[in-house]
Amino acid sequence: MKNTRTALAATLALSLSALAFGAHAADAQKAATEKCYGVSKAGMNDCAAGAGSSCAGTSKVDYQGDAWTLVPKGTCTTIKTPKGFGSLKAK
Repeated sequence: MKNTRTALAATLALSLSALAFGAHAADAQKAATEKCYGVSKAGMNDCAAGAGSSCAGTSKVDYQGDAWTLVPKGTCTTIKTPKGFGSLKAK
């Protein structure tokens, strides 16, 4: 009986550790990205693309200036499109 309780406690501790690590990893990934406007192909944006669109996949044209995509932090303004470079602000 004592071994069963010990095993159960160990399993619970490992599960809680895994949950805490998973949340930390998600926060780290989010912190390592930034919104980049004007680099998405039509229908490939991550979220809200101005008037008439509500969220992911709703941009109407390629490289729409108010549609953003998450990119690795520090790379946005180096992404070149036929309409110019990516921007950290909506165009």
